[in-house]
Amino acid sequence: MNHALALPIPSSVGNIDAYIQAANRYPMLTESEELQLAQRFHNEGDVEAARQLVLSHLRLVISIARGYLGYGLPHADLIQEGNIGLMKAVKRFDPARGVRLVSFAMHWIKAEIHEYILKNWRLVKVATTKAQRKLFFNLRSLKNDYEGVSTLSGKQVAEVATRLGVKPEEVVEMETRFSGRDMALDGHPDDGDEAYAPIDYLPDSRYEPTSVMERKALARLQDEGLQGALAGLDPRSRRIVEARWLHDEGEGATLHDLAAEFSVSAERIRQIEVKALQKMRALLGAA
Repeated sequence: MNHALALPIPSSVGNIDAYIQAANRYPMLTESEELQLAQRFHNEGDVEAARQLVLSHLRLVISIARGYLGYGLPHADLIQEGNIGLMKAVKRFDPARGVRLVSFAMHWIKAEIHEYILKNWRLVKVATTKAQRKLFFNLRSLKNDYEGVSTLSGKQVAEVATRLGVKPEEVVEMETRFSGRDMALDGHPDDGDEAYAPIDYLPDSRYEPTSVMERKALARLQDEGLQGALAGLDPRSRRIVEARWLHDEGEGATLHDLAAEFSVSAERIRQIEVKALQKMRALLGAA
């Protein structure tokens, strides 16, 4: 076994360049070394074997992450997410399948990086379905074939759609999402008093005439229904409900306050209240 793998994990380093240098000091495993370590972890749960498998493939994560720098996200974050994918791959790697870990791990590393990019590249997700996610990453790669082109022409859209096996309108929609940028709804504090933010152009439905009339009509109906339900109660029940729930200011009367007023127990007041509320609900439901 290669003793260089006994080096500490490169975590406490000053910057990303130092991390990359530390990670690259771990040599790649030979096929027999990898198989032995994978069998130890898979069959015996040997965590140290898993650690050595991860360390020997850190350079693979760095290499894959470098390919996603064009999305404007920190290289260190891309590597970190890729390392999570690498650890997942090591956990699921079965040495009996007869493939090298590097081939198996690439899928998991890319999957974690893809997920991170989709969650952080824009405040609003640009791709939600599996097909959209695939189109998002492939479109960026294919657009590089058209050097100096910021927006695809109709012919280019058709070519990309054919190569990716999707509809041209799907390419156009994803390109629009891809080329868009986030915009603050409230604008920027330094824009000045004369500037208008996007939120200024959104209608306020609270003052739309139809909505105002609907709210007033609903309030009137509710008030009329409540008054009708109260009218269906006997004087004592109505007094209890009004004192407990329909007071204008401060806290409602307590059960003990009303018990003293009517010279009964607090439990009796509670019983009357429950029956009164049940009767009111029935009357309101029938209205």
